[in-house]
Amino acid sequence: MKITRIKIDTLKMELYKPFTVALGTIEHVETLLVKVETDEGVFGIGEGAPFEFVTGETMQTAQMVARVLGDRLIGMNPLDIESIHAVMDQTIVGNTGAKAAIDIALHDLKGKYFGVPLYQLLGGWSQSFETDITIGIDTPEQMAAEAKEKIAQGFSILKIKAGLNATEDIEVIRLIRQAVGEEVRLRMDANQGWTAAEAVRVMQAVEAYGVEAVEQPLPDWDIEGMAYVRNKVTIPVMADESVHSPVDALKVVKKHAADVINIKLMKSGGLFRAEQINAIAEAAGLHCMVGCMLESKIGITAGASLVAAKRNITEADMDSFMYVKDPGVKGGLELDNGIITLPNNPGLGIELDF
Repeated sequence: MKITRIKIDTLKMELYKPFTVALGTIEHVETLLVKVETDEGVFGIGEGAPFEFVTGETMQTAQMVARVLGDRLIGMNPLDIESIHAVMDQTIVGNTGAKAAIDIALHDLKGKYFGVPLYQLLGGWSQSFETDITIGIDTPEQMAAEAKEKIAQGFSILKIKAGLNATEDIEVIRLIRQAVGEEVRLRMDANQGWTAAEAVRVMQAVEAYGVEAVEQPLPDWDIEGMAYVRNKVTIPVMADESVHSPVDALKVVKKHAADVINIKLMKSGGLFRAEQINAIAEAAGLHCMVGCMLESKIGITAGASLVAAKRNITEADMDSFMYVKDPGVKGGLELDNGIITLPNNPGLGIELDF
């Protein structure tokens, strides 16, 4: 079997409302679509979410890179995923959103070729799991009101965005805990927004409200600072933007800079490297979470398949498809009261006229 064409397009999605994090405000979403076609008629669909704040890509650069990579891959066997990643990495450094789109399409194709759903192809630990849902930055009162709404919708794990104002971040957690009660699980995500001193102050303060983890309190490059914060607090520290690659994961492990690693397919360049990151974390005794950018059900079903597949991935932040109006993607994962279930259809189980 040989790759005969890699088709590239975009998927435009409308947000229900602007979404604010410490890195900036997102008002619209456009993702990269990739379709890998073969001489045997089997094809796979993938999605990449270029995000300037994290991967350094724009939609324009992601499209250009995907075209260049696509030309290099014509004639290769789509099942030779390790060889394909070697070619992509030799062709251009980084550009992980574009690479993730191709990688996801290859895994979708592989699942279809062997007739198994992707979560089984990757490991098959389970078929369903619980996801959190994210509360974007707003006024403390509005964030508390939104948290209460999400619990009423059936969610029981909340991820609270923070990092713009340390004092206000503490107040947000106080109000949210007051609004949702003691049984709801809370975690925070500062998106690199605090200094080390602020991180220690906030994390020591919110411990009283049962916050179970804080994600990326410091800038991505400050691994030593993350280790310092971790030694000063009892709440687990989660590394997100600090870990794009397996090499990054090893650096975090060696510096004892995190208790948990958040894997994102758009940071790692797809499922192939994401599995390697999880393996390094598992060998070091660290659990993982899989998170997301603003992706449709295509990218989210791929990430969710990895969560379900691996025993060491114990947490999930697979919620971004809930923030956009339906772009016409059919099939894929199903969501019910915060529980995501993967389809039994081969590959991603996604239907898209593309």
